[in-house]
Amino acid sequence: MAEIQDITNQLLENVEKVIVGKTNAIRLTITGLLCQGHILIEDVPGTGKTMLAKSIARSIGGTFNRIQFTPDMLPSDVTGVSIFNQKTNEFEYRQGPIVAQIVLTDEINRATPKTQAALLEAMEEHQVTVDGKTHPLPEPFLVLATQNPIEYEGTFPLPEAQMDRFLLRISLGYPSKTYEVQMLTDQQLHHPIEDLEQVIDIADLLKVQDAVRSITVTDEIKRYIVDLVETTRAHGEIYLGASPRGSLALFRTSQARAAILGREYVLPDDVKALAVPALAHRLIVGSAARIREVDAVDVIEEVLEKVPVPGGEVG
Repeated sequence: MAEIQDITNQLLENVEKVIVGKTNAIRLTITGLLCQGHILIEDVPGTGKTMLAKSIARSIGGTFNRIQFTPDMLPSDVTGVSIFNQKTNEFEYRQGPIVAQIVLTDEINRATPKTQAALLEAMEEHQVTVDGKTHPLPEPFLVLATQNPIEYEGTFPLPEAQMDRFLLRISLGYPSKTYEVQMLTDQQLHHPIEDLEQVIDIADLLKVQDAVRSITVTDEIKRYIVDLVETTRAHGEIYLGASPRGSLALFRTSQARAAILGREYVLPDDVKALAVPALAHRLIVGSAARIREVDAVDVIEEVLEKVPVPGGEVG
């Protein structure tokens, strides 16, 4: 576990050279990377979402593509197209921007549902199918999708099936006054990302991704995770609770958090720390609750207080 902790610390410290004062958000992004999951970033413009994705890509030496979603974008603009080659009399696949190791899909809710759906296969199966032929995506593969939670004009809200595909939902938020002053100083002559170097190898990252799965999770912790998820399904303020994919997300991310902190076993604190980013975006709050301004985060926090925490031995 020391190797995992060392690698993640190197990654965290490197990204923090560009994204200052956002340690928790960066750590959650690294958690998603270790779990081979995808991240939804809900935030207002200008908070560093693109720089976060670029910094992760540079730190691991991975390929990076950015897709700016617009209402007129077609699914082929994401996945790629087959073009007929007159010399060979065959169709050749010209890959789309989704074919990269780190992909930033900017303002995903501005694309039409048909184009949004083009991401589903890529995110879940790590492959794209064009004209009946399947093309694998590179490893590691991480989608960082962004959407503006304030401006809804001309947008298409993500359907529940696609929201459920995101392992975590995070927010960067505005920096504190001190860090914003530091940002101005750091970017006075040039942007820090121009000097950012690779700190870990892709091969080492893939080994770490495999090693995270071996983190011990006792039956008591597994039952605790399932109890939390089941309670969201029966909650009076919730129209639709978290799916079994939510249980698995909380399970995997808890393993990653334990490894990042240098442990070989998961504690209840790991589960509690990740309950909101792993589950809140999977819940649909009832209309009556929305009128009273109750949101999914409030429900998750209430569930955490209600469900008994296991107190047996761990490890």
